[in-house]
Amino acid sequence: MTGRRLTSLLAYVTTATAGASLLTGCGVLPGTTGGSREPVTVMTWAPDQTRATNMPGMPAMAQTYARWVNSQGGIDGHELRILTCNEHNTTTGAAACARRAVREKAVAVVGSYSQNGRAFMAPLEAAGIPYIGGYGISEDEFTSPLSYPVNGGQASLIAGHGMQLAASCRKVSLVRPDTLAGDKFPELLNSGLRKASHRSAVDIPAVEDAAEYTEPAIRAREKAGDEDGCVTAVLGERTQTFFDSFRRLPQQDGDGGNGDSSGDGSGDGSGDGSGKKKDGVRISSVLGSVGQPVIDRTGGAHSPFEGAFVTGWYPEASDKSWAPMRKVIQEHAFADNRVDPADAGVQTTWIAYTVLKEVVESLDTDKITATQIAYALDRGARIDTGGLTPTLRWKYEDLLGAPGFPRIVNHEVTFQVVRKGQLVAQQPGFVDVGETVLSAP
Repeated sequence: MTGRRLTSLLAYVTTATAGASLLTGCGVLPGTTGGSREPVTVMTWAPDQTRATNMPGMPAMAQTYARWVNSQGGIDGHELRILTCNEHNTTTGAAACARRAVREKAVAVVGSYSQNGRAFMAPLEAAGIPYIGGYGISEDEFTSPLSYPVNGGQASLIAGHGMQLAASCRKVSLVRPDTLAGDKFPELLNSGLRKASHRSAVDIPAVEDAAEYTEPAIRAREKAGDEDGCVTAVLGERTQTFFDSFRRLPQQDGDGGNGDSSGDGSGDGSGDGSGKKKDGVRISSVLGSVGQPVIDRTGGAHSPFEGAFVTGWYPEASDKSWAPMRKVIQEHAFADNRVDPADAGVQTTWIAYTVLKEVVESLDTDKITATQIAYALDRGARIDTGGLTPTLRWKYEDLLGAPGFPRIVNHEVTFQVVRKGQLVAQQPGFVDVGETVLSAP
């Protein structure tokens, strides 16, 4: 073969190989300027199909987010790969998910739900994997140096709820899980009540996954009294079950009404958004235990929750700040009914992935590692969430430093109320509950 023919053959082979590489992808994403950037693998976990709280919308939202961001060329040219895991509401399940994240080289766990913080944080810490935007249900999310919470967790919600109730409730009954996490709820609620020189709530522990709650409901109503009394339940997914038991309670002597008629939204005062029931008891809860999906499922304007006080982390679901998330869900969730834009878990996951996206873009490097992400967050990367939270930053001086919850950086909540079947703002804007959380024992 002559030198000229050999040169031509080599040129042809080189060109064909390059063309084949482009056709098969070879790491090149549409809309990117180069093909050298490696994929970014993260995990999102949550319990599903359990007897207690289930959060299937969180992994589903993560997958929806990945479809959207990859259709735009990835995050700064990096394809986003999502691992999902069912942690089953158990310590073994949470630990198994964390070990899988380590094994499959995830650079972060993002927008997840688990009550079993001790089980999952140890494997993540050993591998140096940051935990970004967990739901805020476990104490370890607010103590681990590798956790970067986007909200104030149950601590801020419950302390803020005490502030919300103090203005309207003469007595308060708190029905909460008989768990280690639930044991902290009474003092947090009382810290908010005390801010208005209010008496402490009556603490009523209850089984987290009970099929009915008649006995706790009877006690809660009796202790709240029939003169501006309030019954608040924070039982996660079982909150709906509790209030179903509550509305079925028989009529009390001399109260002029009963729980059943007060909960259907048709009685005098119960459907006008005032929340005053015929027996004088008002109900309340926090976001995550009660939300728009629950209200819709239980009758909308005729729901037992009509008139209820609700404390949330974020603006109400109809707020214009959620428009970008709603657009992504509409175009990329493919009618997946797990992805409800009014669900607090879905909302938290969206915010958590917003953090991930901004941090990866700030690194501007071909390979993303867990260490790089954690380092960028520790050095003070500022995250703008478009009005869904205050600007987020996790430098030492930004941490609230509350006992048991030192890593809270977002200690603002919203006060909402159910009117005509919709969660709406009771007052505009955010309420800072930082000092209230700090005052809790």
